[in-house]
Amino acid sequence: MTTHDRSSSWQVVGKRLVPPSAIMVLTAVVLMLAAATAGFEAAEAPEDSPIRPVQRHVQDGIVIEFEFKPLDPGQSEPMMGQDARVEFRVTDTTTGSPISGLRPGAWIDPRGDVPPANAEQCVTATQAFIGASLGARAEFDLNVYYVLGLNSDASITVVDPLFGFGGSKLLALVELESPGEDWTLTDSGGRLFVTMPDSGKVAVVDPATWKTLKNVAVGTRPMRIALQPDEKYAWVGIDGEDGKDFGAGVAVLDTETLAVRQRIATGAGHHEIAFTDDSRYAFVTNRESGTVSVIDIRTLERIENLSVGKRPASVAYSRLSQAIYVTSEAEGRIVVIDAHQHQIRTRTEAEPGLTAIRFAPEGRFGFVVNTKTDTVHILDAATNRIVQSASVGAEPDQITFTDNLAYVRSRGSELILMIPLSSLGNADQPVPVIDFTGGQNPVGRAKKLSLADGIVATPEGAAVLVANPVDRTIYYYKEGMAAPMGSFQNYGHEPRAVIVVDKSLQEREPGVYSTYVKLTRSGAFNVPLFLDSPRIIHCFDLTVAADPANPERHQRRLAVERIDETDLAVDEPFRLRFAVKDVADGKPLKGLDGVEVLTFFSSGRDQRRQWARETGDGIYEIAFTPRRSGSYLAFFRFTSLGVDYQDGGHLVLRTAPMTEKTEKTDSVISALPSATNEEGR
Repeated sequence: MTTHDRSSSWQVVGKRLVPPSAIMVLTAVVLMLAAATAGFEAAEAPEDSPIRPVQRHVQDGIVIEFEFKPLDPGQSEPMMGQDARVEFRVTDTTTGSPISGLRPGAWIDPRGDVPPANAEQCVTATQAFIGASLGARAEFDLNVYYVLGLNSDASITVVDPLFGFGGSKLLALVELESPGEDWTLTDSGGRLFVTMPDSGKVAVVDPATWKTLKNVAVGTRPMRIALQPDEKYAWVGIDGEDGKDFGAGVAVLDTETLAVRQRIATGAGHHEIAFTDDSRYAFVTNRESGTVSVIDIRTLERIENLSVGKRPASVAYSRLSQAIYVTSEAEGRIVVIDAHQHQIRTRTEAEPGLTAIRFAPEGRFGFVVNTKTDTVHILDAATNRIVQSASVGAEPDQITFTDNLAYVRSRGSELILMIPLSSLGNADQPVPVIDFTGGQNPVGRAKKLSLADGIVATPEGAAVLVANPVDRTIYYYKEGMAAPMGSFQNYGHEPRAVIVVDKSLQEREPGVYSTYVKLTRSGAFNVPLFLDSPRIIHCFDLTVAADPANPERHQRRLAVERIDETDLAVDEPFRLRFAVKDVADGKPLKGLDGVEVLTFFSSGRDQRRQWARETGDGIYEIAFTPRRSGSYLAFFRFTSLGVDYQDGGHLVLRTAPMTEKTEKTDSVISALPSATNEEGR
C-alpha cells in the first residue's frame, strides 16, 4: 500500500510494496523463467458440466489450476455483467498437497482478436502491470482494494491506495440522495448498502462501476443496517420520526431483488441487530421499549419480545457460547440470552453507561465500553463474567479487531488505544494498553458521528484505517509503529466512517486463492498470474460471452492530461487546457463533441458544469475563476463517447499560496453560504 510519504519509484506487487532494486531482479528472473520448460493442459470437464474446463499449468514441481466460476449456478458460461469468482488452486505435483502462504498477483486484460499471449508476451505484459503506469494498467486488477469514506455531505469518496491519477488517489465520488448513516458490504464485494435517514431509503451501490443501482424506500429514518451471515437479507433498523413509535422496527431487504421482503414491528427507539451464525434467528433491540425482539428468519415473524432493562444500547452474538449479549446503558447490565432457546441465561452487573459490545474474532472474549466511566470491560463468554477492565480515553464508543489487537476509539481523545488479544483472560493481570495518535483532533469534535465503524482492518493484515472527520483525513496505521505511516486526504469531505472493498486475491482455503469480479465487457482476455515465491509467470485464457438482454457499449479508456501545470490564483480568471488521449495508443482524440467539465472546490462547494471547446490537435479548454484558496477538482464527461463522469477521469487543481489581499477575499467568501453559479450548493 502506498502512502503520502512513500517514494513513487516503489512498485506494487500483489499487496506488497517492492523497491526498484527488487524490480530489476524480478526482470532478470522473469526472463529466465520465460525460457524455462513449462507444461500447460486443460482438464477435461464432464459432458454435462455447465462450466468451462479447468486450465492447468505445471512448472517447477507446482500445479496451478485456474477457474472462472459464474456465481449463478444456472449460468452455462462466463457472461458480461455477471458476478463471478476467479480462483487459482496451487498444489505440489509430488504430494498433491495445497501450497499455502503465497502472495499471487493477477490481472484480467482484453486481448481482442489476437491469439492468447505466449510466454514472452506474458512476461512483458506482467512487467508492465507490476509497474502500474496509467497506459499499462490492466482493465481488471485482481490485486487492489479500495478505501471508502462515508461523508457528512451526502457522498462517498472512493480512494485507490495503490494507484493515483496525476498525483491524486481519488478514484470516484458517489453521490447519495442524503447523508449516509450506516453501511454494509457483501462478502463478494458486489454490493454496498447504505442507509440514508433523511430520505428514508437505502442506497445500493455497485463497487464494479461505483454507480447507485437503486434507492430502496424502507421507512422513516433508517439507521442501522446489517447483513445476516448467509447474506440473503439485509436488515434495516427503522427508528421512526421521533424514536418513540412503537410500531417501528426493521425492514428486511432481499439482497438479490433489492426489494423489501417484509416489515416487522418490534418496538420503539433505536435498533441494533445481531444474528445466529446459521442465519436462523435475528435479534433486534428496542431502545425506548427496553426489549429485544426475537425474529424467525425463515418465516420473517417476530417470536417474542424479551425485557432486558432500560435503554438497551448494543447487541452481539458469540458463536462459542451460542448466546446473545445485550448491554443496558441505563442499568449497567449485560443480559445473556440463549440464542436458540430464547431464554435469559444470566445478567452480569457492571455500571450505568455501558454502550457498545463486540466479540474478538475467536468469539470468547467480549469488549464492552462504558462512556461514563471511560472503561473497557473484558467479558469471558465461557463464564459470562467480567474478568478484566482497563481505563481508556474519554467517552470510548467503538471497538475494532485485527488478528492481534483490539482497537478502541474514544470521542474525547485523538488517541487510539490498542489492547493485545494475547493478554486476555487472566483476572490477576492488568490489561496492557498502548496507543497511537489517530489524528490531530478528537473525533468527538465533529458535528455528528456515524453509527458505522470509524476504524477498520486492512486486507494485508496487521494494519488499520482510521477515519477522522475533523481532520477530513483517513489515516493508515501499521501495527508496531509509533504513529500512522501515512494518510489519504479526503478532498475536503468529512469521513464519518471508513470501509474497505477488497478486490484482491485471498487464500480462502488452503492453497486456493480467489476473489470476485464483474467483467463489464465481453470478448477474449489474457489472465496473467505472477508468483514471487516460487517465481512463476503464466498467462491463462478467458472468454466471456455477451449478454443478449443487455447489449454492451464498448467505451474507450480515456486519459485526461493537463497542458499547463501552473497553480491557479484566487479571484483571477484561468483557462484550464487539457488533452484527451486514448489509453490504448496514447494518441490525442480530436474533434470530440460534448466534452463537459464539472469543477468544484474540494469541500464540494462552487460546483459548475460547462462545455469545453477544442483549440486544436486534441487540446480542449474551459475558463473559470477560483474563489477560494486550496484545491479544486475537475471531472470530465464525454457524451459523444458515452463516457460519464465516473469513467472520464479527473484532475486536481491547486491555487497558489494566498497573498494578504487574497486572504482577506477568501475570508469574506468563506463566510458566504455558498457560491452563486448555476450548479452551486
